[in-house]
Amino acid sequence: METKQSKLAICAAAYYVMASGEILINNNKKDKVTRKRRRYWVNEYYKSRNKYNATNMLYDLTLNSTKKFENFCRMSPEDFEYLLNKIGPSITKTDTNMRKSIPIQEKLAVTLRYLASGDSFISLSYMFKFSPQSVSRCVQEVCSALIQELKDEIKQTYK
Repeated sequence: METKQSKLAICAAAYYVMASGEILINNNKKDKVTRKRRRYWVNEYYKSRNKYNATNMLYDLTLNSTKKFENFCRMSPEDFEYLLNKIGPSITKTDTNMRKSIPIQEKLAVTLRYLASGDSFISLSYMFKFSPQSVSRCVQEVCSALIQELKDEIKQTYK
């Protein structure tokens, strides 16, 4: 059986080892704190969306009667509005305090442009001024909504 003195000696030795280890760890760090460079959610280029964005571009294309809108989206403005009314409620997001959501017109336009031209998500991100990840998410979301909303209107040739 251990005596009180031996228990006290063991506790003192353990304390000494723990304290000396902490001192060594603190001396190795040399109390130098380096701060990480802060990353932001939004790139500076994408912040310029409020000056001129794809919604403005689509509006400008519809005002022009030279069929520029049909060339860009591969459909008439009336068909674009029809699709927008069909899938709009299912792809609408709400704005938050942190950021504004991407308008549904731009989501549909970037998807149609992707399907029409086959451009990469990176090149579309420069044109529409949102990240390639957002372009990818928009294309997937809009294609799913189109399939869901138009499944009764599309004729299936195979079963």
